[in-house]
Amino acid sequence: MTPTKPSVPAPPVPLPTPETAPYWDAAREGVLRVQRCNSCRRHYFYPRSFCRYCASSDVEWTAVSGRARLVSYTINHRPLPPFASTSPVIALVELDEGPRLMTNIVGVPPLPEHLPLDMRLEVTFEERGEMVLPFFRPEGTAEQKENSTA
Repeated sequence: MTPTKPSVPAPPVPLPTPETAPYWDAAREGVLRVQRCNSCRRHYFYPRSFCRYCASSDVEWTAVSGRARLVSYTINHRPLPPFASTSPVIALVELDEGPRLMTNIVGVPPLPEHLPLDMRLEVTFEERGEMVLPFFRPEGTAEQKENSTA
């Protein structure tokens, strides 16, 4: 009889709600979208039916650049089993359009010397089961990989 390895559960994925469905649908298409208020013209995140700045309900979903800066982070050295395959760098990033969001940083060693605050980042998307999640990586990482394979 061969011993079996205990199965590691897959990391949990978000469950879209009616308010967040446009965000997740855009991620599936490889686009980062956040809401923007048509009254005060400011972008905001997390999704809701009214502007967090002026309380207007005249809001829309809009694609953003996907560029950001690193505001803060923590390195999770002891992730729970479902998160063992996820980047241990949990971060707060600020999009160039203004909103801040929680994410994981990928494509960089999880060491403080590789994570300077204000580091320029760009969005990347990864499949997780049936969902596609936005993560961030150091800006220019994709071009560096493409150039090294040419």
